[in-house]
Amino acid sequence: MIVVTRLNGPQFAVNPDLIQRIETTPDTILTLIDGTKYVVAESLAEVTERIVTYRASVVARTMELAEEGQAGDTTMAAVTQLRPASGRAALAPVPEAGD
Repeated sequence: MIVVTRLNGPQFAVNPDLIQRIETTPDTILTLIDGTKYVVAESLAEVTERIVTYRASVVARTMELAEEGQAGDTTMAAVTQLRPASGRAALAPVPEAGD
């Protein structure tokens, strides 16, 4: 969850995975996938940075849990191993229609 501030002051948390788009008109408007809209005090750049930080923390925590699991902790379920981007194989291009 990321914490944002309504224009009238109160803060609330929103699941960034449910955000469909972020607009500035000049207020920043978060539109969720169900069509719900929130006007927030943070700028587009601030909201985007909070989403990036949140997702990075999820990946970091997943890697920590995977390392703990490899250290002999049998109480943790298997976690998909994450690899650095440089270790990825190149993806084949998607063929055009009719190819």
